[in-house]
Amino acid sequence: MAGVPFHLVDVFAERRYAGNQLAVVESRGSLSDEEMLDITREMNYSETTFVEGDPVDGAWPVRIFTQKEEIPFAGHPTLGTAAVLRERFGAGDDVTLRLGAGDIPVEVRPDGSEGAEAYWMTQNAPEFGAELEHARLARVLGLDEGDVDREWPVQVVSTGLPSILVPLTGRDALGRVDVDRTAYHALYDETGVENVFPFCADPREDDHHLAARMFSPGHGLYEDPATGSANGNLAGYLARHRYFGDGEVAVSVEQGYEMGRPSVLHLEAEDGEEVSVRVGGRVESVAEGELL
Repeated sequence: MAGVPFHLVDVFAERRYAGNQLAVVESRGSLSDEEMLDITREMNYSETTFVEGDPVDGAWPVRIFTQKEEIPFAGHPTLGTAAVLRERFGAGDDVTLRLGAGDIPVEVRPDGSEGAEAYWMTQNAPEFGAELEHARLARVLGLDEGDVDREWPVQVVSTGLPSILVPLTGRDALGRVDVDRTAYHALYDETGVENVFPFCADPREDDHHLAARMFSPGHGLYEDPATGSANGNLAGYLARHRYFGDGEVAVSVEQGYEMGRPSVLHLEAEDGEEVSVRVGGRVESVAEGELL
């Protein structure tokens, strides 16, 4: 393990020390599954990724671990790893990661002024699952029944990692979320879905469209500051249900503000025979080093 390089980045961050933290380890097949899990727990971020070798058929083999287990897909690890591959490995402006959920392409686009860039991933087409009771999700989130917006469904959606999307009436309700662990674990036991993602069309900033939070006690993570997979699910939901009036979506989402890790995620989606979903955001390099 000694001498294995690693990189620390902040994903969906408009500045350094914001967004969602990620460690990217150049494992190159040198680490066992147990060592990867130990390193992930030592880094103490929501996820750590491991670059397992050079690209095969144009796709870089990458594994993603939470502090609990390996998972097939997650959004901010995909974009953060793509940024490291481009900026440190010379992978180019179009990078494909081979993950457990399949090959995920990432492209680089200009983002605003002063030469800023954003990384965009095309996620798998969303699968729309069960619709759940509004009152039940209110209990899970520690809210009143009236805080969940009954105009829109509470629904399980997945582009590789499922989440339960919960529309709320406003940011006051979003700020009052206090997950009831007993109700949450009962829901998890029934659905097998660990991620609960409340959102509302009541952002802080005029150039944003939505505010959201993500809770995942089942992953050993109470709250996540920026969640690309859940936002990809949200993009598909917004398009399929015509949340903004039609089946084409281009919006920005605030997340992580309640945690002191402000994050901005850009979403695109179009509804057709299946929904096309893309999620983008900036990546800031923070540090690099070697495991001892």
